[in-house]
Amino acid sequence: MIASRNIPRIVVAATGSGVGKTTATVALLGALRARGLKVAAFKCGPDYLDPTYHERAAGVRSHNLDGWMMDRDAVVATFARASAGADIAVIEGMMGLFDSATPTGDEGSTAQLAKWLDAPVLLVSDASGVARTIAAVAAGFARFDPAVRVAGMICNRVGGRGHLDLLRAAEPEIPIVGGFPSNTDLAFPERHLGLLMADETNVPQRLLDGWGRLAAEWLDLDAIVALARSAPALEVADASDVKQLDSRSRLRCRIGVAYDASFHFYYEDNLNRLRSLGAEIVNFSPIRDRELPAVDGLYFGGGYPEAFARELSSNTAMLTAIRGFAARGGVIYAECGGLMYLTDAIRTLDGARWPMAAIVPGVCVMSERLQALGYVEVETRADSILGPARTRFRGHQFRHSTLAEADKGGRIDTIYNVAPRWGGAPFAEGYRVGNVLASYVHAHWASNPALADALVEACVRARDARQPPA
Repeated sequence: MIASRNIPRIVVAATGSGVGKTTATVALLGALRARGLKVAAFKCGPDYLDPTYHERAAGVRSHNLDGWMMDRDAVVATFARASAGADIAVIEGMMGLFDSATPTGDEGSTAQLAKWLDAPVLLVSDASGVARTIAAVAAGFARFDPAVRVAGMICNRVGGRGHLDLLRAAEPEIPIVGGFPSNTDLAFPERHLGLLMADETNVPQRLLDGWGRLAAEWLDLDAIVALARSAPALEVADASDVKQLDSRSRLRCRIGVAYDASFHFYYEDNLNRLRSLGAEIVNFSPIRDRELPAVDGLYFGGGYPEAFARELSSNTAMLTAIRGFAARGGVIYAECGGLMYLTDAIRTLDGARWPMAAIVPGVCVMSERLQALGYVEVETRADSILGPARTRFRGHQFRHSTLAEADKGGRIDTIYNVAPRWGGAPFAEGYRVGNVLASYVHAHWASNPALADALVEACVRARDARQPPA
């Protein structure tokens, strides 16, 4: 069953990485919200950090849309669900507009998602030191792929009003709907994975408010809203995989999700799949809390455990509680930073060794250099809490650590065959200890919705096995 949905929408793309599309997106979200519009926010690609800025600016959770980890139907369904009731949807791109998984196609690119969503594109360009050349940039992007409608341009890092007028006088094929002057006082803080999480400690509200005010002053918001409203009706499958599962409304289990400054990398779509299957999500903090909530399973996402190694290691009550949960057969699923937390210890760049949960044998060693980056495809070699052997799914890696001093006593299985998307030899990963499964891979369950179902079922089975017979 196909339904037509009228969803005003715009993609904020860029000529390349580092030209300011996240800042432009956050500024636009803030300005639109200040106008009284209800805004839905999205991020193209696997990035976890940019959505935290969207959430602060828009006041709603931001959802990832990924052309490689999700197929077209899943992208459109996720977009339609998350934008329901919104006045306008703003979708931040990734890298350059046409950058993709291959040098000759658009698979996984912002352009692909713009076509799937039939959405007009706002192109952010670094205009510092540029005058008439802006017309050449606009001509290239306007004509490169006629199926992508690049409808407006935002010129970032302009020298002032006169510079912006000069750029418009060059008569680019893409109309310039505004620009931003450089403003170091409002710069967002960064670390090795890029931007810091946009909590109130890292990103004071004055920065977000400041960019929102600049957008209202420097952008033609009326023109941008008109472009978003020019998007045609979107054809949406009336029954997506998640919507079908929504009918199972009764509570089936409770899953504790580690969420604090050390763990906060989660795809909202993954959590929604668990909720739709009858799982209640219960957040807890491995840094602050001294005991686990009453739950049937634990989910540790990625984050920065190395940055909070002292705090995590010193909370021995929580570490003991997690070890006990695992020893009693509790279900634990962990990704990247979560894997690091479950190992014997984390060795930070200064050489310090911080004891952790000691469930997955080995020590995670931090490195200055990036150790893995890119999409991967996983196939399991054995039954696990994510389903039977030969279960397949897609995910992403972005890490600065390796698991060293690994187990030599046979206490742990590696049950993943991991194939990198962009070449490189497949390798074994996916560390299983009883009902614990941990990996460096951030999985997106839209690539195989059965994973969420399997995890909920595993939590129910493990709980029932621990309960004495009536």
